[in-house]
Amino acid sequence: MTKNEFALAFNEILEDKQLAKEVIVAAIESAMVSAYRRAVNASTAQHVEAKLDPDTGKVTVYAEKEVVEDIIDDRTEVLLEEARKVNPEAQLDDMVIVETTPADFGRVAAQTARQVIQQRIREAERSNQMQYYERQVGEIVSGLVQATNAQGATIGLDMKAEGVMPNNQKIPGERLKLHDRIRAVVMEVKDGSRGPQIVLSRAHRNFLRRLLENEVPEIYHGIVEIRAIAREPGARAKVAVSATQPGIDPVGACVGIKGVRIQAIVKELHDEKIDIIQWDPDPIVYISKAISPARVTGVYLSDEESARTATVVVGEDQLSLAIGRDGQNARLAAKLTGWRIDIKSLSESASDTLHKFQNNPDLLEMLPAAVESIPQIQEILGKKAEGRPITPEEYSTLSQFVDRVERRTTQIKEDAVRAEEERSTAARADIPSAAFKMSLDQANLKEHIFNILTEAGFETIGDLMFAIKTNPNKVLGLAGIGSKAMQTIEETLAALPFPEPVVAEPAVVEAEIPAIEGVIEEIAVPAEELPVGKKQAEAKKEAKRHVEEEVENEFAKDGVSLDELFKMKPEVFQTAAADEETSDDKKKGKKTKKKGVSLEFDEGLGEVVGRKKHKRGDDAGGEGWEE
Repeated sequence: MTKNEFALAFNEILEDKQLAKEVIVAAIESAMVSAYRRAVNASTAQHVEAKLDPDTGKVTVYAEKEVVEDIIDDRTEVLLEEARKVNPEAQLDDMVIVETTPADFGRVAAQTARQVIQQRIREAERSNQMQYYERQVGEIVSGLVQATNAQGATIGLDMKAEGVMPNNQKIPGERLKLHDRIRAVVMEVKDGSRGPQIVLSRAHRNFLRRLLENEVPEIYHGIVEIRAIAREPGARAKVAVSATQPGIDPVGACVGIKGVRIQAIVKELHDEKIDIIQWDPDPIVYISKAISPARVTGVYLSDEESARTATVVVGEDQLSLAIGRDGQNARLAAKLTGWRIDIKSLSESASDTLHKFQNNPDLLEMLPAAVESIPQIQEILGKKAEGRPITPEEYSTLSQFVDRVERRTTQIKEDAVRAEEERSTAARADIPSAAFKMSLDQANLKEHIFNILTEAGFETIGDLMFAIKTNPNKVLGLAGIGSKAMQTIEETLAALPFPEPVVAEPAVVEAEIPAIEGVIEEIAVPAEELPVGKKQAEAKKEAKRHVEEEVENEFAKDGVSLDELFKMKPEVFQTAAADEETSDDKKKGKKTKKKGVSLEFDEGLGEVVGRKKHKRGDDAGGEGWEE
């Protein structure tokens, strides 16, 4: 094979298998190594490697051999002269890697390496497919229907991969024909013995999500956000959307001009009806829109611990539309909002509200106006029961009555919940905080009582005290806890000592009064001279006041008051600080140069000044001072 022929064949394999050049080269080289071992019957322990020239197609084999003087086995031994051609520093008994390509290796390799090359290429293809489709999980892929059977359909995908679409992942009523091109979302990718197993779906809600992202640029770019999707494949779907920027109509963006965007998705989903609604943070508004296309008269929420229930009241003519065929519209609205939805007609809701209102004395007191309208409501409901027509004004009266009573009922429930929270907070405040940090075994209860309380979930003494204070029946209702045991628990808890919380007193920081040497003398108050009968703090205050008086007197003797001292220039204090350092040096025995500095009041300047005297010698040889 010439250079050009090999290059053409090599590039054809690359294009056909859609693999990297390095992968094909590595597969061929590995096949050449296997072919060499089989051709010369080489040991697997011997290091053998092959090098392929992609331009010419020439394969060169290198093997590790021992350097010897006389060759006994040319498969594992090489002469010193040959070894030094590769490694000039080679010595006897060294191991060197030398070229050992057989003379007829091209023909042998062509026969023995074909299967190995094909196997390696298949493994590389599967690896690439696995890596590619693992990244495509949750994304839409396109493929051709290759086969259909009772279990599902086989879809031919890119990179010569095959996907499987089970029957439960098809759109109900949709018939897939051979060679039809369809789109589906990748649900799962598993590694199988015959390559990756790719599970596809057209019934999952994420398929609708990806279709919306593809058709609506605002969703793809994040201007419009999909908040929730509820879908019954092939029948109906509801999508809640919201805008992330002001001035954007999210519903209009999804529908498109004359509905072109949503119609493209409906056609892809085998004529599945899609309701686009605007998401709202207020659950009442959100639920009202989720019931669309039915018009809602009122929504009343009951947010209890067991279930969040929303009672939706609609007009008589809107009831069947709100419920939908086989309850489909109500089901999708419940999935979309996360609330349990109970749909009632206006007359049915008015009848239930009237019964509840008449049996609740608190409501009767709070709503005197509603009490006055009871006869009128009863008359309208009587007409409805008899099948007589009801005017729009009468329907409006029923709606106002239901709205007034239901809102007041909701407010009463909210007030009760708020009062319960306040009562719980007050009860917790009465319990020492240390009790919530003490485990239940520190209460020294009887063993059987302790076991019962532990199984009931009580971990600390504070939890038990809180339960007894707020709801004693929670403890008394436990199996094995009677009135006598309850009394024992209360007496044990009452006798428990709880450590008082330690409150750190604020530290009193006293400012030190710097002393100027020669002006202020340290005044020490002996312990025996402290005033008898006064506290330590008062004695400290007395000593401090005494020191301040002494300081003020000392300055007064020199004709300088404290007020005048604080008006002095900084140079005065620097001089005083220098004198203090000189005094400290004297105490340490250092020889320092004596400086004469005196503080005097200058009447002309009106302030205290420092005068420095310099030592000088006179004519008589004596010493004198000069200002």
